[in-house]
Amino acid sequence: MTKALNSLLVLLLLLIMAACGGKGSMKKAQDSAADTITVPDTGFTGIKQYFSNKILVKEASFRNGILNGETKTYYQGGQLNQTFWYENGVREDSARKYYLEGQVFRSTPYRNDTIHGTQLQYYRTGKVRARLNFIKGMRTPEMEEYDRNGRLQKNYPEIVYSFDDNYNKSGKVRLNLSISDEKRKVKFYIGEFTNGVFDTTICKLIPPVNDKSFIDLKKSGTPQPDHVSVIAAIVTDFGNSYLTLKKIPLPYNDLK
Repeated sequence: MTKALNSLLVLLLLLIMAACGGKGSMKKAQDSAADTITVPDTGFTGIKQYFSNKILVKEASFRNGILNGETKTYYQGGQLNQTFWYENGVREDSARKYYLEGQVFRSTPYRNDTIHGTQLQYYRTGKVRARLNFIKGMRTPEMEEYDRNGRLQKNYPEIVYSFDDNYNKSGKVRLNLSISDEKRKVKFYIGEFTNGVFDTTICKLIPPVNDKSFIDLKKSGTPQPDHVSVIAAIVTDFGNSYLTLKKIPLPYNDLK
């Protein structure tokens, strides 16, 4: 009886030990599985460098694979060329363009990846060279340019026009366009400033033919506007575009 009882106690003890051992193994397996769970890689964080023929041309800051922070570009000689500031992949704040010697040439304001505000251009001395205004990426006609002595530039070219009138013979009239300083580069557009800006999605470019710009109109037989609005984008000595609008009266009231 005692022997049988002892055997039963030994068996129970072995069963308890086995159960405890199983729980330990299960817990170890669970801990091991938990250790293998990793957070997915969300992208590079840090500064990337870009080279062309072993020459550093660009440095860009990233956070989780998205441009965030300062991006720099370099001239071939290693001098700083431009800087941009990114927030979550879009340009914000001011972008800057530099002279080879290191002075700021141009400061351009960005808002939500679009030029918005007053762009400033500088001489190497630090004096203001020009001011250009932008609204949501589009130029306004307001512009100021200064010479090296700080004098505001004036007397920009004007739009000049003439007509080739064949209205009575063929019902056609050609409106010829030019500017008072024919040596300057210019582009002409049909349209007006919209909400104070030069919107090239609304204004229609007049493509030159043999370096001549003109608008061909013809008799329609129905009342039409008594004028044509033309915008000239004239390249200045500073390399900017001077924008000027002229409403040109038409010789007949049914030209289209």
